[in-house]
Amino acid sequence: MNYKDEIMGKRYAVLGGGGSFGVHTCKYLLEHPDTERVISVGRNNPKPEPFTLNVGTNDARYSYHSYHVTYELDLMLDLLDREKPETIVNYAAQGEGAVSWKNSWRFFETNSMALARLTEELMKRSYLKRFIQIGTSELYGSVNIPAKEDAPIKPSSPYAASKAAFDLHLISIHNVLKFPMNIIRPSNAYCAGQLLHRVIPKAVICALMGKKLPLHGGGRAEKSYIHAKDLARAIYLVSEKAPLGAVYNAGPEAPTSIRTLVETVANVMGLPFEELCTVTEDRLGQDSRYWLDSSAIKKDVGWEPQISLEEGVKEVVEWGKKYLHHLKEWPLDYTMRA
Repeated sequence: MNYKDEIMGKRYAVLGGGGSFGVHTCKYLLEHPDTERVISVGRNNPKPEPFTLNVGTNDARYSYHSYHVTYELDLMLDLLDREKPETIVNYAAQGEGAVSWKNSWRFFETNSMALARLTEELMKRSYLKRFIQIGTSELYGSVNIPAKEDAPIKPSSPYAASKAAFDLHLISIHNVLKFPMNIIRPSNAYCAGQLLHRVIPKAVICALMGKKLPLHGGGRAEKSYIHAKDLARAIYLVSEKAPLGAVYNAGPEAPTSIRTLVETVANVMGLPFEELCTVTEDRLGQDSRYWLDSSAIKKDVGWEPQISLEEGVKEVVEWGKKYLHHLKEWPLDYTMRA
């Protein structure tokens, strides 16, 4: 490394940067003075302000580019070769496990095949120092004790299986070909700017519009929730301190039932729980509990969640109130896209 390299700041690319978690990760990285460049890549043109939160506006260190990792890999690679990011954070994925039973091949097309093609090309790029894959806690399936990173993989949906397949591929190319990677498997993240089919923003918008939130199975399922800023901080700490090849869970100490989650929204908004919800049948293949043991990431890089659920929900409520005139026109259900 020469003197010029030593004084230069860090260059990041965030793939899947048009999604809410990518937006919050870009925001977190731009708040660090040693960040020289953040290149955000998403499959869509930029969404309206309620979803971009004006992140990167008037900041010369930031740029957003619309490329699809499955169908425009060559154009994405041209961009990366021009920008030469040392760290690439990958959120790009076909998400939403609950709907992955139909057109399940689309989940493997993006979450497994497209990313395998991407990493094979990235192995030829000497500028890449670290690739951080954002995985999922769903690949452990439903658990009775907190899952460690070496727990058996038991995906219970095509989505989770497609994410598990790429994790295993990454581990193999690191072990054999020394591809510089880390995997973070977060619990369910949430934040202001999240699309409205997710439970927290959906509950907030339903409350603000006087609608009933469908509560699948009465909210018995338990999941673990972290704020997207806590996830962004985990990514930053892993990029700075973690040994290459390490796989980390990132979540709170204990899971929370969906009912308790929605009760938190109702309490923050001063509503009786019964006015907010109507109980519906459970989702196909719904796991009963996602629960992570995150002791490894705490030990190695000093990460643990800092934002409480109530504090995070209050932020989403304020966001919902601020942008309600825009958000009431947005769909509350998930729409499948390529």
